Amino acid sequence: MHRNQNGNHFHGVNEGVPLGPDLPLEAVEVDIEDNHQGDELSNGGLGLGSTQSSSSKFLAPTVSDQALNTLNELREANLLCDAEISVGEHAFNVHRAIMCSCSSYFRAQFTGFNAVSRGFGAEGGASEQIHVVNIPGVRASIMNCVIQYAYLRKTNICDDNVHELLICADYVGMVGLVQQCKEYLSRTLTPENCVSIMGFARFRFLDDLHVKARNYTLRYFTEVAARNTDILDMNVTDFYAIISDDDLNTREEDYVWKMCVKWIDRDPENRKKHVAHLMTGVRLGLMTPKCFMEEVKEHPYVLQCDEAKPLIVDTFKFMYDLDFLNPQADELTTPPLAMPRLPHEVIFAIGGWSGGTSKGCIETYDTRADRWVNINAEDPAGPRAYHGTAVIGFKIYSIGGYDGVEYFNTCRVFDAVKKKWSEIAPMHCRRCYVSVAELNGQIYAIGGYDGHNRLNTVERFNPKTNQWSIIPPMNMQRSDASACTLKGRIYATGGFNGQECLDSAEFYDPTTNVWTRIANMNHRRSGVSCVAFKGQLYVIGGFNGTARLATGERFDPESQAWQFIREMNHSRSNFGLEIIDDMIFAIGGFNGVSTISHTECYVAETDEWMEATDMNIVRSALSANNVAGLPNKRDYIHKERDRLMEERRQRLMASAMARDEVGNGNPPHSLVATNDAALDDYESPNDDEDGNGHDQPQLALQQLGLPLPVPPLPHGQPAIAAPGGAQAQPQAQALAQPQPAPGQENRAVDDRGQENNRRFRVHLRNQRYGSHHEIRRRA
Repeated sequence: MHRNQNGNHFHGVNEGVPLGPDLPLEAVEVDIEDNHQGDELSNGGLGLGSTQSSSSKFLAPTVSDQALNTLNELREANLLCDAEISVGEHAFNVHRAIMCSCSSYFRAQFTGFNAVSRGFGAEGGASEQIHVVNIPGVRASIMNCVIQYAYLRKTNICDDNVHELLICADYVGMVGLVQQCKEYLSRTLTPENCVSIMGFARFRFLDDLHVKARNYTLRYFTEVAARNTDILDMNVTDFYAIISDDDLNTREEDYVWKMCVKWIDRDPENRKKHVAHLMTGVRLGLMTPKCFMEEVKEHPYVLQCDEAKPLIVDTFKFMYDLDFLNPQADELTTPPLAMPRLPHEVIFAIGGWSGGTSKGCIETYDTRADRWVNINAEDPAGPRAYHGTAVIGFKIYSIGGYDGVEYFNTCRVFDAVKKKWSEIAPMHCRRCYVSVAELNGQIYAIGGYDGHNRLNTVERFNPKTNQWSIIPPMNMQRSDASACTLKGRIYATGGFNGQECLDSAEFYDPTTNVWTRIANMNHRRSGVSCVAFKGQLYVIGGFNGTARLATGERFDPESQAWQFIREMNHSRSNFGLEIIDDMIFAIGGFNGVSTISHTECYVAETDEWMEATDMNIVRSALSANNVAGLPNKRDYIHKERDRLMEERRQRLMASAMARDEVGNGNPPHSLVATNDAALDDYESPNDDEDGNGHDQPQLALQQLGLPLPVPPLPHGQPAIAAPGGAQAQPQAQALAQPQPAPGQENRAVDDRGQENNRRFRVHLRNQRYGSHHEIRRRA
């Protein structure tokens, strides 16, 4: 495509090849549905008019850049021009045929009955007819862009002219130019302008642009709420449609309520009457209790509104209903005020090692419902572990790995939209324990183990050519390392060189094609995972040659220094690490004794790890990738969202029963073994405030006379605990907890009944609603 030397903002569709005598007609046939709609001569040279519309196929409308530029030069030199376009005091000489080829308006003007012409000649000689079209209300610079597009199929589109240019192009019927303007607006969406573009698109009946701008607003709602002022000028209908949408992307419902308050504050006298209506769009049951109690329940707008009081009562009833743990209660249905919204990103956990064999299973994580979902889309080529993966668009590329017998150089790609696997070109080397990263649309396979040697070689895959190429090797041999992309560089961290676990790290700069060492990490780490997060490199877990690590550290490229972060709740190596919802998720792995399914997430703002729901399958050596914006995301999220509270109730009942059995000193082995994860899950941040928190749910249940039958097993819990695994220590600790004498326990119930009841309610609330829906802080 020819690009004007005066600017970088030229947008065009003339990327075809010249139609010459050596090009067979079959080579340029295309389906009519795939053709760029609108312009009758889309690329300006074949003169294929509407007479072809009845045909199922026609010649591809292409013309060379040289021909287009020649036509434009003739116009600028006023050669062979036979028409004039007048805007204000400016006039442009044009060729009627060229303008008619891409504009229904000019075609009607130049060929219709109302065409205006002006005759002129020399001394009575034969006169020529110059057709004149006058278009009022259009600036000369805008008309110049329109005419330029008619000749070149590209023009200079920028922030200053795109709206006016789109209106003019729509007026004169240049569908191709309208499309280019819409594409420019779609590419330049920001949290600051998305609402105004959404309003502009609706006013101009540009439905596709309106959908894109609205989806952008929903996806980046947190940034929009913080930086956009146009959203405060929306009418109540449009504003409610945004905040109540299931696709609204927010980690905390607190942000939605605060946005509602800001909207009312814009015009409180006229808007505060809508507070109850807006509250029905906020998922009040998913708010943090502190925000609900302090900023909703006690807010003046709410206190002054009678219609809001039933909503407050319903939320209180939902949060504090003791029937939640009553085994005789009817099955719970998740109410609208607690229905999780839909995620915009989905984590894919693919493959891995479990039970002495490689796995091909796929699970996805629904961050809004805090549930792992089994996906029936295993690779028909077979399972693999210790592989690497990278995401480009909606495709997940699986690189290298090991299946228990063979070390792979083969590579596979999973299309998350079509749910199909396919083969791509193999690497030059077999690579197990390989590190994989994506940069600028290309995939890098770094180091690994080929079955004989630890590698320092690196290969780069270009999806457009389906080819691997060798790039300069690393300074160190690294297998079982980890790599990620940060600020245009690929960082490789840790690993094993055949003799020792490594604490070194280095980065590759594609502009210099060189690997450069950085400062060593604080710990040696093999089987490590790393991610780029908030402008820094986070390196977590691994094996130091002696033990599996729970430690993590981050590297600041500016200061060139490593700094420790809070330790994980679980030591692990060979695990998945991915970012979603502005949190780092650690998934599965090996803890030194057994393979685990534990999932936890790191919140950088508070430097803390929180527990999330475990995977359905225990495994290590898996890969984890975040895929955003899937058009078929409903295929990968938790389906029974209306049963989330019932599932939660079953898990808590199992936990209460297990704790009751342990407290009575007669723990059935199978019950304790199968509910260890549920015991951990039952801890909350308020448990240890006065040293009595752990026993309060059981005391309250006894006080209320609620029976405690054995409930069904929690979803995803294995029937048998791994012998000698991570469960042994929590069980021993639970069994070793001192129990009060019967008389002392009765006195505690009699003297502190009300306090126990209050604390039990708080305990349940913290278990059911955390800062991230179902994700729980660990005590």
